[in-house]
Amino acid sequence: MNIDHFEKGISYSDKELVTLARRIGKLATYCKKLKDADSSIRVESEKRPTKKNRDQVKVMVTVELPGKILRAESRRNKALEALDRAIEKIEPQLKKYKEKLTGKDRARRERRAE
Repeated sequence: MNIDHFEKGISYSDKELVTLARRIGKLATYCKKLKDADSSIRVESEKRPTKKNRDQVKVMVTVELPGKILRAESRRNKALEALDRAIEKIEPQLKKYKEKLTGKDRARRERRAE
């Protein structure tokens, strides 16, 4: 699994980076294709000056899989909170991708073809 992390206006402590890597690593439990060399995860964190304090940090998570690109974005006042929300958004996308390429959907298509 390739993880690229980019920061703009934010700096993480070593402890926060370990936490970030652990949370991103949990995505691999939803789809084995994430562990392949063809797959990559890109995490972009950006601090922006906004009037609303709760929207100052924007985190974008992009997952590149064979034949598909999944993306989620979240805005919160803390980077790890925004990351958690982005992961919550991308989990159903990964589950749907997994079902489409393996398991349930594939079995249904084969039954219909017969």
